[in-house]
Amino acid sequence: MSTTEQDLSCNPALPTNPISSVDASRIKLNDYIILQLPSGELRSFIIKEPTGSLQLGKFGSFIQGQLLGHPFGHSYEILPGNEGKIRVQMPEGMRELEDTSATNELINDGDFVQPLTFEEIEALKNTPGVHSSEIIRAQIEKNSNYSLKTEYSKDKYKKRKEAKYFQGFKVVQPTMFNICDYWFNRDPQRVKNIRPDTLSQMMTHVGAQPGGRYIVVDDAGGLLLAALLDRLGGKGRVLTITDSESPPTFPVVNLLNIPTKLYEEMVVSLNWAQVDANYTPVEPSADPPEGGPYRSDKQRIRLEKRRATSQALQALRQEYFDGEWNGLLVASDYDPFTVIEKVFPYLAGSSSIVVHSPYLQVLVDAYQKMKKEPKYLGPSLTESWLRQYQVLPGRTHPVMNASGSGGYVLNAIKVFDDSDANSIVAAKYELRRRKKEAARRVASSLDVDPKTEVHNHQSGEADRDSEDITGDIVRSQ
Repeated sequence: MSTTEQDLSCNPALPTNPISSVDASRIKLNDYIILQLPSGELRSFIIKEPTGSLQLGKFGSFIQGQLLGHPFGHSYEILPGNEGKIRVQMPEGMRELEDTSATNELINDGDFVQPLTFEEIEALKNTPGVHSSEIIRAQIEKNSNYSLKTEYSKDKYKKRKEAKYFQGFKVVQPTMFNICDYWFNRDPQRVKNIRPDTLSQMMTHVGAQPGGRYIVVDDAGGLLLAALLDRLGGKGRVLTITDSESPPTFPVVNLLNIPTKLYEEMVVSLNWAQVDANYTPVEPSADPPEGGPYRSDKQRIRLEKRRATSQALQALRQEYFDGEWNGLLVASDYDPFTVIEKVFPYLAGSSSIVVHSPYLQVLVDAYQKMKKEPKYLGPSLTESWLRQYQVLPGRTHPVMNASGSGGYVLNAIKVFDDSDANSIVAAKYELRRRKKEAARRVASSLDVDPKTEVHNHQSGEADRDSEDITGDIVRSQ
């Protein structure tokens, strides 16, 4: 495998994290990173100690401080030796394979196809200065069936050996697709089986825009919250409702590397008891007990801090009850219809309601209830389906292994149920009906067929009657 050293300081980097005002495209101290290993496995790390090393198992180790200030998205090779040095691996271009007369029909897989033993391969790996490409080349030269393979089989053979012996990694860009894909493959139950395509559909339904205000009920490790913050671009307000009395932790959000100050400005949290209108929080007093002096400055600071916390909670509850929230995102273990009904009075008109569940029947029950309520416009229940493709010259085909389901999504729009409101179309039909009824009454009084095209001097009276009715309808609107 050919590699070339590259000066990282000369590489322009495109920003990958729109929610940060700083240069989020370069790795900083205390940043979370996702590394893709040659086998395709994804692992997450945090850059804490510049002089410390990151252990990648059989794929080697390196000094983590070498990544500081470098862009995301680069591939690196761990150089031979125990010094832990790395260098950038230049990406290989897509190449077409030439068809030859070779076939795989003469290949005989036996015990003596690869005479290179396991002990010999381990000896090569432990030899100082031996590159992984030399180990792969030695296996190719010893393989008696290699020359009988087609060009496609040879290419697949090389990639399998590189995935097994190459020592290196790729720093994955912290986009929401990569973060969701990482968590879905690592722990799908933790994120409620939400695939990247399912998450994108939910974000499309909720229509998140910078400056919006949204409510999130997220029991998926913070996946919905992270996607919403990514869409808001640093401008907006997000209220999370959880079971926790203390501020919740969302491990998925950490991978976005959001500055702490920006996160605290955008995200606030309440629990289910605090969003109840009948909830009465206990407001502690900042005065010293029994009206006497403070025993110490620590006691005074502690009491003032409690009162400030209580006042902040009251202000946050008032912000919630003031309503006009632009959307609701739900991925919870609770009954979805109960959650929606609880939050519904505080949503703005035309706000989107999006609910995810890995189970169909849970959302079917909520869907049937919402269909009966006129305050929910166009409720729909869908299941996302994803088919990944391998795209290579002459070898484009769907990937054979795929996940069964990414869950189900229920979405609707809030509308105001006003029995006195008349739509324009309904008013036009009502106006036409009244005109025909007025003309029919005039014609019957004159003993004239109402379908006739002949107008007499009495038609003016019908027109005046229709105009009066029209005025009544307009005034009623």
